[in-house]
Amino acid sequence: MALYVQKYGGTSVGTIERIEAVADKVKSFHDAGHQMVVAVSAMSGETNRLIGLAKGISETPDPREMDVLVSTGEQVTIALLSMALKKRGINARSYTGWQVGIKTDSSYMKARIEDIDTSSMRAQLDAGGVVIVAGFQGIDDDNNITTLGRGGSDTTGVALAAALKADECQIYTDVDGVYTTDPRVVPAARRMEKVTFEEMLEMASLGSKVLQIRSVEFAGKYKVPLRVLSSFKEGNGTLITMEENSSVENPVISGIAFNRDEAKLTVKGVPDIPGVASRILVPVSEANIEVDMIVQNVSEDGTTDFTFTVNRSEYQKALGLLKTIGEEINAREVTGTDDICKVSMVGVGMRSHAGVASKMFKVLADENINIQAITTSEIKISVVIAEKYLELAVRALHTAFGLDAEATEE
Repeated sequence: MALYVQKYGGTSVGTIERIEAVADKVKSFHDAGHQMVVAVSAMSGETNRLIGLAKGISETPDPREMDVLVSTGEQVTIALLSMALKKRGINARSYTGWQVGIKTDSSYMKARIEDIDTSSMRAQLDAGGVVIVAGFQGIDDDNNITTLGRGGSDTTGVALAAALKADECQIYTDVDGVYTTDPRVVPAARRMEKVTFEEMLEMASLGSKVLQIRSVEFAGKYKVPLRVLSSFKEGNGTLITMEENSSVENPVISGIAFNRDEAKLTVKGVPDIPGVASRILVPVSEANIEVDMIVQNVSEDGTTDFTFTVNRSEYQKALGLLKTIGEEINAREVTGTDDICKVSMVGVGMRSHAGVASKMFKVLADENINIQAITTSEIKISVVIAEKYLELAVRALHTAFGLDAEATEE
């Protein structure tokens, strides 16, 4: 029989009834003879409630004490789930991050896992029991409680699976898998049976919110088979794997991701001399503003236009900084807009198929959508367009590249 690590998110354990339902699911796997380790999040809304309490004391609460506070949310869930399993006659035991031996660095509120001692889990599993672990938390070398940052329970689940060499890590959430794009934008979007780690990493980084990007990186690094499933709907979910589907009929494009939280900044008429890019971007980086797409156009008059995108929440900060930089480097003008979005097509099939970019551009042109910037990688093409065209662009591309559910079924 297999060793499974299952992770249940906040909505999956959001009420007593849902915790009971999780207990039934875990019991069914255990009764089938599988060894079970279960990582859980806090009940939905609980972490925000705890943060609200802290903010009531201080606008800038101490990071160490914040980790002590917010880690209690998961402690409630592990105890309740263990109780529910014991009621069903299963020898379940709950473990906090420190009890189960999850060692992290000391970066409060965004700690990284360094090591996991599996001995206590192995002993419980060998005794025929179920292990219930608090997600999102660990302990540093000085015995301080640490948390892994938002969505860190996914990372806990994958890390436990890697340490235990589990057969599969199953992430249970409120969606039944990874879709070709957001079904709320494209009703014809379909669930993918399988997707590669490379593709999932790109989609997670480009705005797909199904999985936390750190958990996908971790799973890829340690070659942990990862499956996304629904807590509320039966099905096989989506398997995230190292293997590329070599089928002749496999689509060139696996999915379309998008991100509305984008803003674009342009420094125009900059002297085209060595080092000018660093003079623009180094101060931006030092201000802790993350830059995404970068495009540079050189003019015949010896100047260059330098365009890049940032998160929309950083737009005003970046624009103010850029205007100061522009004066220092004698730029002709600094402009910006925050009514843009990024649309990206992802697929390992791009490596072996030509003409994907030209087809994408033609589809957008046919819809009269202007492209403001383009970046590419081996398995991705991203474009910046006006935000008002986002849904039109995604739907048109989804249909044009044969990703609609109806097109696949024919």
